[in-house]
Parts: sequence; C-alpha cells; structure tokens
Amino acid sequence: TSRIKLVFVYSCPNAESFYRKSMSEYDPRLVAPACLYLASKVEESTVQARLLVFYIKKMCGSDDKYRFEIKDILEMEMKLLEALDYYLVVYHPYRPLLHLLQDAGVTDLTQFAWGLVNDTYKMDLILVQPPYMIALACIYIASVLKDKDTTSWFEELHVDMNIVKNISMEILDFYETYKVDPQRGLSDEKISPIMNKLPAKA
Repeated sequence: TSRIKLVFVYSCPNAESFYRKSMSEYDPRLVAPACLYLASKVEESTVQARLLVFYIKKMCGSDDKYRFEIKDILEMEMKLLEALDYYLVVYHPYRPLLHLLQDAGVTDLTQFAWGLVNDTYKMDLILVQPPYMIALACIYIASVLKDKDTTSWFEELHVDMNIVKNISMEILDFYETYKVDPQRGLSDEKISPIMNKLPAKA
C-alpha cells in the first residue's frame, strides 16, 4: 500500500508539470495512465503497460474515449520524459513534515498533518511552493485545529508567516470548495473555526 501511495504522489506533480509546459493538447485520459506508468518505474514498483490498458478497458468499458493501446502509453511516456527534460527528481513535503513536527514537539499531530499533505496533491501547491513551506502550512492548520500553541516555535523559525498563512488559506479554500467527506478529511464544522482564526491573505 505504501508503494502505491508513493507512485501516486510521484505521478501527480509529473502530470501537473506536463500540462504547465504547454502540453495541454494531449488527452488527459492518456496522460494520467502514462504518468502512473512512469512513476511506477521511478519508484521501482513497475506496473506493466498491458495491465494499465487492461484495467482502463475494464473500468471504462466500450467508451471510445478510453480505447488506448500499449503503444499509446509508451509513446506518451516518452513525451512526458521530454517535457520534463528527463529530470525525474521530485521533492515532497513528507520528510520535512516529520522533521518539523519533531522539532516543534507536536508529533501527536503527525497523522492529521500527514493527511493534510496528502490532500495538497489534489492541488498545484507542490509546483509553486517549496515542500517545507507546504509542511509548515499543514502543521499550522493542524495546530490551530487541535488547539496546540505553536506560535513561539513559528517565530523562532524566522519564516515568512504571510506565505505560511496564504498556503494554509489555499488548502482550506480547497476543502471549502470541494466539501471533503467528513469520513476522509475535514468536515465543514472543523473548517469554519480554522478559517475564522486565519487572517485574510496578505
């Protein structure tokens, strides 16, 4: 399961980077499995292209929009590599998150903050913000929600709190917009108090 998650979090930034490089003329229904295919190789959990094709057809049935063959995925993989300049290193917020939680003495927030980081992959934050700043924003949200006073710790970090709070607002805006299922994330009742405690974007 952990390997599957690694493949997923690796493939998300690749897909978003691909489209940011003026490649939007390509069908996202093909780009997505190609990203998974490439990411599975990088994470040494290779999924055969023929299996991807099999499951796409199994899930989508006779829909002509999903009639892809193995060669289509392999060709798109090469286009992905070219668009990414063959640079396959992706830095994620998870490692700095664990280090920062320990430094702040709030390791009891790990599970909740980790879940917040997971949800940031549904946004484009990983492409526009440093991973450690995303981690800090998730810690900020978690500490506010769980009534943990981390004010002095944040002050000692000498980071730009306007950026941290702006990232936090983007994450909360995402929850507010898409109304995350309470069983899988934050409920409306939990979002509101955090929104009220955070200042407006700088």
